[in-house]
Amino acid sequence: MTYTASEVAALIGGQVIGDGSLVLHRLAPVATAQLGDLTFAENEIYFEKALKSSASAILIDSEVHNCTKTCIRVPKARVGFAKVLALFFPEPSFPAGIHPTAVVDPSAKIDPTAHIGPHCTVGQNVEVGPGAVLRGMNFIAADSKIGEATQIFPNVTIYAGTQIGKRVRIHSGVVIGSDGFGYVFDAGHHLKIPQVGTVIIHDDVEIGANTTIDRGALEPTVIGRGTKIDNLVQIAHNVVIGEHSIVVAQAGIAGSTRIGRNVILAGQVGVAGHLEIGDRVTVAAQSGVMHNIPEGQKWLGSPAQPDRTAKRVILASLKLPEILQRIAKLERDSQPDTGQTE
Repeated sequence: MTYTASEVAALIGGQVIGDGSLVLHRLAPVATAQLGDLTFAENEIYFEKALKSSASAILIDSEVHNCTKTCIRVPKARVGFAKVLALFFPEPSFPAGIHPTAVVDPSAKIDPTAHIGPHCTVGQNVEVGPGAVLRGMNFIAADSKIGEATQIFPNVTIYAGTQIGKRVRIHSGVVIGSDGFGYVFDAGHHLKIPQVGTVIIHDDVEIGANTTIDRGALEPTVIGRGTKIDNLVQIAHNVVIGEHSIVVAQAGIAGSTRIGRNVILAGQVGVAGHLEIGDRVTVAAQSGVMHNIPEGQKWLGSPAQPDRTAKRVILASLKLPEILQRIAKLERDSQPDTGQTE
């Protein structure tokens, strides 16, 4: 699909500088861009490289000036980049209807515009909303709801009673609603605590491949609107994550912890159970969170601490070899002279 520079600008809310009738065939990085391509530059360094490239047009932000090629100016180049990618690489479309190999319970309510792909299983009283797509080999257990325009990639398992909102994207290998890890020690063995809660996924959430989200013991596990969860994340029972938060790969959140809005948990962060993490908190990679974190703070380390404290600890630890050498020397120098004289 091709667009003129003016069409691209109109679709992403930009302004053309130069030839608006220029036809653009694709979006390409600076290093491989050819004639007819649009590239992007989010700062002056990349802009200089883009000017020297073979690209016919450049997507720039408001901080870039003196454009000698056709340019499309937007408030933020990276936001514009995301919007342009969606133009040149649109999502695949799926025909409405139910594949002949799918098994759909008669009580399920499938919107006529939804797509149920090959080898899907749709259980009792499941509801699948308008434009929703089950791409194939998906298992949707009884009483679950799939919202409008939600995309479920192959090999996703959704346990009974899960509620999924609109425009959610769930990638391959995800398991939602499996039992929370709840046991009580009784008479010499671990007695299972039945997990009878549900999972609620609000609108515009994205869940990465092979992530697992456990159902609650009584109350639901909740993922807030607009939150993005990376691959290989474990979210335990009764966790609540607020709106527009980010959870990066291999993070784990233990049971009944509450995560605020606009929180960032970086890669391999571990959060203990029954904690409160405030709004706008950032936790650095590989940190182990064992205490509540007030809103707006940055923590790091294991055990995690406020960033300034943790950085002082790290800097001090770097001096330990030198300090130990000094202590050893002081101990040697302080030893009494035991030599005997005649």
